[in-house]
Amino acid sequence: MTTTLDASPTTYVGRPRYEGANIRTWIGFKHFTYLLEEAVLQHFRDRGAGPDVLYHVHGLGIEFVETSIQLPATLLVDDEVTAVVTTAPAKPGHGAAFTVRLTVRRDGAQVTILTGKVRVALVAERDAPGHEPVPVELVPFVVGGVAELESKARVDLACPGEVTEVLTPSGSNAFLWSWRIPYFYCHYSHRLQHSGYTRALEEVVDRFLHERGLGIGKLLEERGWIPVVSRARVQLLADAHMEETLHTVFTVGEVIKDVMYTARMDTYVRRGDVLVHTATASIVHGYAVSRGEKSGSLAEFDADTRAALLGGAE
Repeated sequence: MTTTLDASPTTYVGRPRYEGANIRTWIGFKHFTYLLEEAVLQHFRDRGAGPDVLYHVHGLGIEFVETSIQLPATLLVDDEVTAVVTTAPAKPGHGAAFTVRLTVRRDGAQVTILTGKVRVALVAERDAPGHEPVPVELVPFVVGGVAELESKARVDLACPGEVTEVLTPSGSNAFLWSWRIPYFYCHYSHRLQHSGYTRALEEVVDRFLHERGLGIGKLLEERGWIPVVSRARVQLLADAHMEETLHTVFTVGEVIKDVMYTARMDTYVRRGDVLVHTATASIVHGYAVSRGEKSGSLAEFDADTRAALLGGAE
């Protein structure tokens, strides 16, 4: 096994999954993140430290603990994507850091479709079969659980009564969705993984918009608006486990120039009288016009749309 921290970049080539082509042949933001994850895993595999080796030999699970992405261009279902992964300086206690760039070939030129930052931790997995010593270059990134990582973002909440009273107080504009964590959003037999939170971010946006009268299907049919994500960030703060109930709070922050809005997602699991803060995320969302003379431009929010997003507050 060679070091995972050498200066040599890793190149990975892949295509988005067909699953992500939900509207025409455009690919949704979640599948950009999937490609980013595959590229970082390839970085480890190329150095003899893929997930199988780390788990079965050393008892470690690769955990994506933070991704932050910007999406300057679209991705189409038949695009061949080239990803370049580069090791970034790592802060003690924060996991291994990487930068990632995804590009596609358009009209004879390479076009950047994603720039991103990634942090990865190596979690000592319970009941893992491997017990061989961890290579010295990987030791700084080993933790017993996600909560051991340094973070100022985690804020656990006292909850002696009803969850709704704490997470959706009157006037907060917060939307709450509580759901049981299924096994197929987990890995290593028990822990909700990063991509599970990314799926939750996509779904809570959909549920929030539907509840506010701005359902994706409705706006697509009535106005020809299609959802567009320009930025997204997901950070894990503590472990959430299979079949726990994940209380997912989504709140719109502000409307930007009447064409985009910022929003935040925070997730909690209740343990006794405490809501443990397991993850936080942010997203910048808007719409593109899909038909007519303004096709391809950003849709401009009217007063009703702004009011629905902001809960009636301007």
